[in-house]
Amino acid sequence: MNRDTLVAALKEERLGNYIKLRGGFPLPLAGGVYWLVLGVLGYTLPLGTWFMVALFGTGAIFPLGLFFAKVFNNNFMKEKQATSSVILPALIGMLLFWPMLIASTKVAPELAILILAIGMSIHWPVIGWSYGRTGLYTAHSIVRALLVFGIWTAMPDARMTMIPFAVAGVYFVTVLAILLDTSLLRRKKDRSTQNETA
Repeated sequence: MNRDTLVAALKEERLGNYIKLRGGFPLPLAGGVYWLVLGVLGYTLPLGTWFMVALFGTGAIFPLGLFFAKVFNNNFMKEKQATSSVILPALIGMLLFWPMLIASTKVAPELAILILAIGMSIHWPVIGWSYGRTGLYTAHSIVRALLVFGIWTAMPDARMTMIPFAVAGVYFVTVLAILLDTSLLRRKKDRSTQNETA
C-alpha cells in the first residue's frame, strides 16, 4: 500500500468513526455539566473550597460521560479505532499542566482557575485529529482559551462564576456543533451510498 492510499484509508476510517460515534459527544457533554456546576458553586464557595471541589470533581467527568453514553446509546469506549493509540499520549500531554496548576495555588490561587480552564482542553486538537475533525475540536480549545483569558483579565471579581459558565457554554456549543456536523456527514454519506447502488 502506498503512502497516499494509506493516508486516504486512515482519513476515511477516522471520519467513519466520527460519524458512527457522533464525535464522542457524551464526554464533552459531561465536561459542560462539570463546568456548569462549578459556575453555580462559585457564587457560594470560598476560593480554596471551590478549587478543591474543582480539582476532585474532574474525576467525575469520565464516569458522567459514560453515563451519558449509556443514556444516548453511544458506546464510544467499545469501538476499536486505528487511531485509538493516540488518545493516551494526548491525555498524558494534557495532564502535564497539573504541576503548574498545583504550584499556582501556593503563589497565586486565582491563577489556578485560568490554568484549569485552559489546561483541561490541551488534548482537544489531538482528539479532533483522531476523528478527522481537527478544525472543529481545535476551535473549541482556541475559543475557550481566548474567552477564559478575557474574562480572567477583565472581570477579576467574577472569575469563579463567569469562567466556568463560559467554559460550559463553549462545551455545549461544541456538542451542538458535533451533533449537527455528524448529522450532515451521515446524510452526505447515505446519499453517496444510494448513488453508488443506483
